[in-house]
Amino acid sequence: MAREIVLDTETTGLDPRQGHRVIEIACVELRDYLPTGRHFHCYINPERDIDPDAERVHGLSRAFLADKPVFAHADVCEAFLEFIGDAPLIAHNAGFDRGFLNAELDLAGRAPLPEPRWIDSLAMAQQRFPGAYNSLDALCKRFKISLADREKHGALIDTQLLAGVYLELRGGREATLDLSQTTTGSETRMVRQVAHGPRPRPLAPRLTEPERLAHEAFIASEIKSGALWLTLGGG
Repeated sequence: MAREIVLDTETTGLDPRQGHRVIEIACVELRDYLPTGRHFHCYINPERDIDPDAERVHGLSRAFLADKPVFAHADVCEAFLEFIGDAPLIAHNAGFDRGFLNAELDLAGRAPLPEPRWIDSLAMAQQRFPGAYNSLDALCKRFKISLADREKHGALIDTQLLAGVYLELRGGREATLDLSQTTTGSETRMVRQVAHGPRPRPLAPRLTEPERLAHEAFIASEIKSGALWLTLGGG
Protein backbone atom coordinates (compact mmCIF):
# COMPACT_ATOMS: atom_id res chain seq x y z
CA MET A 1 0.00 0.00 0.00
CA ALA A 2 1.37 3.42 -1.01
CA ARG A 3 2.01 5.62 2.04
CA GLU A 4 2.30 9.42 1.87
CA ILE A 5 2.57 12.13 4.52
CA VAL A 6 0.83 15.51 4.20
CA LEU A 7 2.81 18.05 6.21
CA ASP A 8 2.65 21.66 7.37
CA THR A 9 4.70 23.88 9.69
CA GLU A 10 4.26 27.20 11.47
CA THR A 11 7.33 29.35 12.08
CA THR A 12 8.62 32.46 13.85
CA GLY A 13 9.19 34.23 10.53
CA LEU A 14 9.90 33.74 6.86
CA ASP A 15 13.55 32.77 6.53
CA PRO A 16 15.55 30.14 8.46
CA ARG A 17 18.75 31.76 7.20
CA GLN A 18 17.88 34.73 9.42
CA GLY A 19 17.56 32.49 12.45
CA HIS A 20 13.82 31.89 12.29
CA ARG A 21 12.61 28.60 13.73
CA VAL A 22 9.81 26.05 13.46
CA ILE A 23 7.21 26.34 16.23
CA GLU A 24 4.58 23.80 15.11
CA ILE A 25 4.62 20.65 12.98
CA ALA A 26 1.67 18.56 11.85
CA CYS A 27 1.52 15.48 9.62
CA VAL A 28 -1.41 13.42 8.31
CA GLU A 29 -0.94 9.90 6.96
CA LEU A 30 -2.45 8.78 3.65
CA ARG A 31 -2.48 5.21 2.32
CA ASP A 32 -3.52 4.63 -1.27
CA TYR A 33 -4.81 8.25 -1.36
CA LEU A 34 -7.11 7.75 1.63
CA PRO A 35 -6.61 9.32 5.11
CA THR A 36 -5.92 6.65 7.74
CA GLY A 37 -6.72 8.82 10.75
CA ARG A 38 -3.11 8.66 11.99
CA HIS A 39 -1.40 12.00 12.54
CA PHE A 40 1.58 13.62 14.26
CA HIS A 41 1.37 17.05 15.89
CA CYS A 42 3.56 19.05 18.26
CA TYR A 43 4.34 22.60 19.38
CA ILE A 44 8.01 23.60 19.71
CA ASN A 45 9.86 26.16 21.82
CA PRO A 46 11.84 28.26 19.30
CA GLU A 47 14.05 29.85 21.96
CA ARG A 48 13.61 33.23 20.27
CA ASP A 49 11.02 35.93 19.65
CA ILE A 50 8.26 35.55 17.08
CA ASP A 51 7.75 38.19 14.39
CA PRO A 52 4.50 40.12 15.04
CA ASP A 53 3.32 39.52 11.46
CA ALA A 54 3.82 35.77 11.86
CA GLU A 55 2.05 35.74 15.22
CA ARG A 56 -0.95 37.52 13.71
CA VAL A 57 -1.21 34.70 11.14
CA HIS A 58 -0.95 31.66 13.43
CA GLY A 59 -1.73 33.13 16.85
CA LEU A 60 1.15 31.34 18.61
CA SER A 61 3.02 33.46 21.18
CA ARG A 62 6.40 32.96 22.78
CA ALA A 63 4.67 32.75 26.18
CA PHE A 64 2.46 29.87 24.97
CA LEU A 65 5.51 28.01 23.59
CA ALA A 66 7.79 28.64 26.60
CA ASP A 67 7.13 25.24 28.23
CA LYS A 68 7.13 23.22 24.98
CA PRO A 69 10.09 20.99 24.00
CA VAL A 70 12.81 22.23 21.67
CA PHE A 71 13.10 20.64 18.23
CA ALA A 72 16.12 18.50 19.16
CA HIS A 73 14.15 16.81 21.97
CA ALA A 74 13.29 13.17 21.26
CA ASP A 75 9.58 13.94 21.64
CA VAL A 76 9.90 16.20 18.58
CA CYS A 77 12.80 15.24 16.32
CA GLU A 78 12.85 11.48 16.85
CA ALA A 79 9.06 11.19 16.97
CA PHE A 80 8.70 13.25 13.78
CA LEU A 81 11.28 11.23 11.85
CA GLU A 82 9.78 7.97 13.06
CA PHE A 83 6.29 9.04 11.97
CA ILE A 84 7.25 10.14 8.46
CA GLY A 85 9.54 7.14 7.87
CA ASP A 86 10.62 7.05 4.23
CA ALA A 87 7.26 8.18 2.81
CA PRO A 88 6.94 10.98 0.24
CA LEU A 89 6.14 14.35 1.85
CA ILE A 90 3.36 16.59 0.52
CA ALA A 91 3.38 20.30 1.41
CA HIS A 92 1.91 23.49 -0.03
CA ASN A 93 4.85 25.58 -1.22
CA ALA A 94 7.08 22.69 -0.20
CA GLY A 95 10.32 24.66 -0.47
CA PHE A 96 9.30 26.74 2.54
CA ASP A 97 8.64 23.78 4.85
CA ARG A 98 11.64 21.85 3.52
CA GLY A 99 13.98 24.79 4.17
CA PHE A 100 12.80 25.21 7.75
CA LEU A 101 12.77 21.51 8.62
CA ASN A 102 16.20 20.92 7.12
CA ALA A 103 17.56 23.87 9.09
CA GLU A 104 16.16 22.34 12.29
CA LEU A 105 17.50 18.89 11.39
CA ASP A 106 20.92 20.38 10.74
CA LEU A 107 20.94 22.06 14.17
CA ALA A 108 19.94 18.71 15.69
CA GLY A 109 22.77 16.92 13.87
CA ARG A 110 20.42 14.93 11.65
CA ALA A 111 20.42 14.35 7.88
CA PRO A 112 18.24 16.65 5.72
CA LEU A 113 15.06 15.59 3.94
CA PRO A 114 16.14 15.54 0.25
CA GLU A 115 14.23 17.57 -2.34
CA PRO A 116 13.19 14.60 -4.56
CA ARG A 117 11.21 13.24 -1.64
CA TRP A 118 8.86 16.24 -1.61
CA ILE A 119 5.64 16.78 -3.58
CA ASP A 120 4.59 20.44 -3.89
CA SER A 121 0.80 20.77 -3.96
CA LEU A 122 1.16 24.45 -4.91
CA ALA A 123 3.04 23.46 -8.08
CA MET A 124 0.35 20.87 -8.79
CA ALA A 125 -2.36 23.52 -8.42
CA GLN A 126 -0.49 26.02 -10.61
CA GLN A 127 -0.21 23.41 -13.34
CA ARG A 128 -3.90 22.56 -13.12
CA PHE A 129 -5.17 26.15 -12.68
CA PRO A 130 -2.59 28.37 -14.42
CA GLY A 131 -3.00 32.05 -13.62
CA ALA A 132 -5.49 31.40 -10.81
CA TYR A 133 -5.04 32.22 -7.12
CA ASN A 134 -3.84 28.93 -5.63
CA SER A 135 -3.49 29.57 -1.91
CA LEU A 136 -4.74 26.84 0.41
CA ASP A 137 -7.83 28.92 1.21
CA ALA A 138 -8.59 29.50 -2.47
CA LEU A 139 -8.22 25.82 -3.29
CA CYS A 140 -10.47 24.80 -0.39
CA LYS A 141 -13.16 27.14 -1.72
CA ARG A 142 -12.64 25.86 -5.27
CA PHE A 143 -13.03 22.24 -4.16
CA LYS A 144 -15.83 23.07 -1.66
CA ILE A 145 -13.78 21.95 1.36
CA SER A 146 -15.20 23.57 4.50
CA LEU A 147 -13.12 26.21 6.28
CA ALA A 148 -15.60 26.49 9.15
CA ASP A 149 -13.20 25.10 11.79
CA ARG A 150 -10.32 27.37 10.81
CA GLU A 151 -10.03 30.64 12.72
CA LYS A 152 -6.27 31.13 12.23
CA HIS A 153 -3.54 29.32 10.35
CA GLY A 154 -2.52 26.28 12.39
CA ALA A 155 -0.36 23.39 11.25
CA LEU A 156 -2.84 20.65 12.21
CA ILE A 157 -5.98 22.16 10.68
CA ASP A 158 -4.01 23.32 7.62
CA THR A 159 -2.61 19.81 7.14
CA GLN A 160 -6.09 18.29 7.33
CA LEU A 161 -7.35 20.81 4.78
CA LEU A 162 -4.33 20.23 2.56
CA ALA A 163 -4.92 16.48 2.61
CA GLY A 164 -8.35 17.09 1.10
CA VAL A 165 -6.95 19.53 -1.46
CA TYR A 166 -4.15 17.14 -2.44
CA LEU A 167 -6.59 14.29 -3.00
CA GLU A 168 -8.71 16.56 -5.21
CA LEU A 169 -5.62 17.61 -7.17
CA ARG A 170 -4.84 13.91 -7.68
CA GLY A 171 -8.21 13.51 -9.36
CA GLY A 172 -10.77 13.50 -6.59
CA ARG A 173 -11.17 11.65 -3.33
CA GLU A 174 -11.85 8.36 -5.02
CA ALA A 175 -10.91 4.79 -4.31
CA THR A 176 -7.66 3.80 -5.96
CA LEU A 177 -7.78 2.36 -9.46
CA ASP A 178 -5.15 -0.11 -10.57
CA LEU A 179 -5.41 -1.46 -14.09
CA SER A 180 -3.19 -4.48 -14.57
CA GLN A 181 -3.08 -7.11 -17.28
CA THR A 182 -3.89 -10.75 -16.68
CA THR A 183 -3.67 -13.39 -19.35
CA THR A 184 -5.73 -16.57 -19.61
CA GLY A 185 -4.72 -18.62 -22.64
CA SER A 186 -4.89 -16.32 -25.64
CA GLU A 187 -7.19 -13.86 -23.86
CA THR A 188 -5.82 -10.70 -22.22
CA ARG A 189 -8.10 -8.91 -19.76
CA MET A 190 -7.77 -5.64 -17.86
CA VAL A 191 -8.49 -6.16 -14.16
CA ARG A 192 -9.81 -3.25 -12.13
CA GLN A 193 -8.70 -3.39 -8.51
CA VAL A 194 -10.55 -1.04 -6.20
CA ALA A 195 -9.90 -0.27 -2.53
CA HIS A 196 -12.87 1.45 -0.89
CA GLY A 197 -13.05 3.09 2.49
CA PRO A 198 -16.01 2.25 4.73
CA ARG A 199 -19.27 4.03 3.92
CA PRO A 200 -19.93 6.32 6.92
CA ARG A 201 -23.72 6.03 6.59
CA PRO A 202 -24.93 2.80 4.92
CA LEU A 203 -27.62 3.35 2.30
CA ALA A 204 -31.14 2.47 3.36
CA PRO A 205 -32.66 -0.47 1.41
CA ARG A 206 -34.95 0.64 -1.42
CA LEU A 207 -36.61 -2.72 -2.00
CA THR A 208 -39.92 -3.17 -0.17
CA GLU A 209 -40.85 -6.51 1.38
CA PRO A 210 -43.64 -7.19 -1.19
CA GLU A 211 -41.18 -6.45 -4.02
CA ARG A 212 -38.63 -8.83 -2.53
CA LEU A 213 -41.19 -11.63 -2.19
CA ALA A 214 -42.43 -11.05 -5.75
CA HIS A 215 -38.85 -11.24 -7.04
CA GLU A 216 -38.22 -14.51 -5.20
CA ALA A 217 -41.40 -15.96 -6.67
CA PHE A 218 -40.35 -14.89 -10.17
CA ILE A 219 -36.93 -16.50 -9.78
CA ALA A 220 -38.45 -19.72 -8.47
CA SER A 221 -41.01 -19.97 -11.27
CA GLU A 222 -39.08 -18.65 -14.29
CA ILE A 223 -35.34 -19.14 -13.75
CA LYS A 224 -35.32 -21.92 -11.15
CA SER A 225 -31.83 -23.35 -10.73
CA GLY A 226 -30.40 -21.33 -13.64
CA ALA A 227 -29.82 -18.24 -11.53
CA LEU A 228 -26.10 -17.45 -11.65
CA TRP A 229 -25.83 -16.35 -8.03
CA LEU A 230 -27.20 -19.72 -6.88
CA THR A 231 -24.22 -21.43 -8.52
CA LEU A 232 -21.90 -19.02 -6.67
CA GLY A 233 -23.44 -19.74 -3.26
CA GLY A 234 -25.90 -16.83 -3.16
CA GLY A 235 -29.22 -17.23 -1.39
